[in-house]
Amino acid sequence: MVKIILKLLALLTITISLAISQTAFALSNVTASIDTNPVMKSDSIILTVTADDSVERDALDTSMLLKDFVIARTEVSSQTSMINFETTRTTRWQIIIIPKAVGNLTIPPLTIDGHSSEAINVRVLEQSNATSTQQKDVFISTELSSKDVYVQQLLTLTVKLHVGVQLQRGSLTEPSLQGATIEQVGKDQESDGIVNGKRYRIIERTYAVTPEQSGDLILDTPMFSGDVMVQSQRRSGFLSFGDTKPINIIGEKIPLNVRPIPDSFPLDKNTSWLPSELLTLHQEWQPDPQEFKVGEPITRTITLTAAGLGKAQLPNIMMAAPKGLKIYPDQPELHSNLTKDRLISQKRQNFALVASQPGDYTLPKITIAWWNTITNKYQQATLPEQKISVKANPDAPTPVINNVVNAPLAQAGQTSAHPVTVMQPNIVEKASPLQWLFLGLWLFTAFAWALHVWYLKRATNENVTSNKVKTVNNHYLALMAACKKNNAEQALNLVLPWLNTLPLNQGGNEISTLSEALIKIDNAEFTSAIDEIQLYLYGKDVTEQAWVGDKLLKAIQQINASGIKNEQQPKFTLNPS
Repeated sequence: MVKIILKLLALLTITISLAISQTAFALSNVTASIDTNPVMKSDSIILTVTADDSVERDALDTSMLLKDFVIARTEVSSQTSMINFETTRTTRWQIIIIPKAVGNLTIPPLTIDGHSSEAINVRVLEQSNATSTQQKDVFISTELSSKDVYVQQLLTLTVKLHVGVQLQRGSLTEPSLQGATIEQVGKDQESDGIVNGKRYRIIERTYAVTPEQSGDLILDTPMFSGDVMVQSQRRSGFLSFGDTKPINIIGEKIPLNVRPIPDSFPLDKNTSWLPSELLTLHQEWQPDPQEFKVGEPITRTITLTAAGLGKAQLPNIMMAAPKGLKIYPDQPELHSNLTKDRLISQKRQNFALVASQPGDYTLPKITIAWWNTITNKYQQATLPEQKISVKANPDAPTPVINNVVNAPLAQAGQTSAHPVTVMQPNIVEKASPLQWLFLGLWLFTAFAWALHVWYLKRATNENVTSNKVKTVNNHYLALMAACKKNNAEQALNLVLPWLNTLPLNQGGNEISTLSEALIKIDNAEFTSAIDEIQLYLYGKDVTEQAWVGDKLLKAIQQINASGIKNEQQPKFTLNPS
């Protein structure tokens, strides 16, 4: 009986303890605090929210912070401790926030399961109002080459990250601009500098920014996210511990005015839009001095240099050949270099000229139209008409005439006292049977080798054809998908890769500009569709009506059908020339 009573008492004790424990662990308080106040503009604030119980990670709703702050990152941790047989549980949110404006801002009460924290007033200061003791440990400075540009005009954005403390880790995001291509130029540059009496480690990064649409835009500069070392309050004897502190710095937003293509620029299928601060053409000749002979190659090197254009924006250099002169262009060399915060790009191409007969030749002038972004005027870079003189080559091989004799003209019914020159071929001596045997063996070997080579070429052509058809299909399907989705920018970017895989471009140079593509395709529907999409993307008076890809889709289907047909059914001739 006593044992039963003891068991009942023990069970009752456990039940009461569980009840007390559940009551003790119930959420009763939510607190919020920040690590600094006041704070400078673009600096980050560590907002710590603590709940005195173990709750779910998503129990805290932080959406109300987005009105006045940018939420950079959030970390959640839980802790359970027992002191004198008393168990406590806490859940802590560490939220990195960045003020959006200068002035007095408020962090509103944050609620978890019906319990709310107190509101916190935050004073945000401009950098110029900060005292020397409030000098930033980490900050970002940016410089844009121009804030008023034309569409497709290249800008340079220079970003400098200043770090005045020991950095544990860190990362820098990429800048962003709607409807623009952005790429880093070169590698990061590191240096040391002093700002307001404080030494900083400076990491410099440069970006090339090319806006692809006109209008009033906002360029979002990079944001830094990392952890810095701070002095810890903990000490052990003579040793002090170092802790890390999360930090986020957001770059400024830069307004940008992007102008459309001017109406005075003669944009057509033969002229590409090239906005540049400076564009020049230069030529060199080899051999030098210019002593040209028949049959010997003449090298003409043309260099196109442009300031404020990327390598991909440089147009093709086209050179026409007069009759009697053949031109063999090499692959162009492309270079770019950042000089005084300006990107200088250069295309250098060699042309081999070979004359088949002596005489004077005239090379037509080469003209490239461009828009001067400094003077806001239409200009042309020109290589003038070039005249060259080709002399006969005494070292060139000439036909050999053997056994020339004088013989009288002896035809039926005709006589003549004047001798005429007659060619009499050498008489081949009678061949021996052994010579005929060697000749037969040589012919048989040559025939077997030719047959073997023909089979190898046939197998190789079949593989190449298969691979080209796959490539055509990949670009073709992607382009069709962009047209069906009415995605104008994506469709325009896919046109050139698709065209360069078609059989109609076999044996020619790669098509690198839309102007060249329109000339080479020579299709009225395709030209009209490209004009419409360019007008939609870059036109001056762009309406709110969305672009529809049906017209371009129909044109590319017509062109691709004929190209695929020619590629899948290659012609074969017994004696190809």
